[in-house]
Amino acid sequence: MRIAMLAPIAWRTPPRQYGPWELVTSLLTEALVARGIHVTLFATRDSVTSATLDAIVPASYGEDPSIDAKVWEYRHLAHLFAQASQFDLIHNQADFPAHAFAPLVATPVVTTVHGFSSERILPMYKPFEDRVHFVAISAADRHPKLRYAATIHHGIDVDSFLFDPAGSERLLFFGRIHPDKGAAEAIAAARSARCGLDMFGLVQDHDYHAQRIVPQLDATQIRFHGLVGGEQRLRALGSARALLHLINFAEPFGLSVVEAMASGTPVIATRRGSMPELIEDGLNGFLVDTPAEAAAAVERAGELDRAAVRQSVARKFSVERMADDYVALYRSILAA
Repeated sequence: MRIAMLAPIAWRTPPRQYGPWELVTSLLTEALVARGIHVTLFATRDSVTSATLDAIVPASYGEDPSIDAKVWEYRHLAHLFAQASQFDLIHNQADFPAHAFAPLVATPVVTTVHGFSSERILPMYKPFEDRVHFVAISAADRHPKLRYAATIHHGIDVDSFLFDPAGSERLLFFGRIHPDKGAAEAIAAARSARCGLDMFGLVQDHDYHAQRIVPQLDATQIRFHGLVGGEQRLRALGSARALLHLINFAEPFGLSVVEAMASGTPVIATRRGSMPELIEDGLNGFLVDTPAEAAAAVERAGELDRAAVRQSVARKFSVERMADDYVALYRSILAA
């Protein structure tokens, strides 16, 4: 089986810090190679992989301002699709622009839909559903008007996360600083529960950050650390009493949710989007509907068995399970 894996070019694959789509692409690529599958990764030139790297894009546009996103994205797509006949299947992780090329080649195309963001993108999905095999990353994110080949939850390398059996009395926010991700709600919940809060993430909405977050920061209770990677990131995920994930949108998946749980940290999340698929209420975290419920859940977080929290992720959200699901899908498509 020869697979062309198309990565996004917003960040390097795998990302140095932020880049959830690139991270999932890397995890799946490495797991497929470990199974003896021949994978060619189409990503930025500085990407790191055990697969065959075929790269024409000099660097990611998220890190190099000289890279014009639109220009290089289409150059990236053209480079892969010109070689389509060399592969048994193309796995697109880079959103809907690839669909414009799919009818021009005979090679089957799989698209992982990393989040159905808006009705406005439906015209680049619906007309292609007889040509492209769509994969939803959660049942909650399946669009009712679109036909899907499968629903496959993301998986992570559970063993790469440091298990902390004790945690601490401080709470954690880990995600984009944006109204959707509930940063201000996390601060409010921490203050209500009289707990400290450590915040990590990329500032995506600078006005929101300046108006709603910065005025709340201090040197002790509410602290913002920005983007982190490596050991610091792993320690942050595991050293909290709980992760506050009080989102304001129907999130299609939550990588930071399963990463925190893999570290032993339970998650307190708003009951929206995919959260009921990730969180087993009372086992690895709590699903809440109100600020009062969030504050009460902080009190209960210490009652949860952190080893059981980690085991819940190993059981359902491992990279091995994700790779098995995709291999089964590839085989069914090629057999048909």
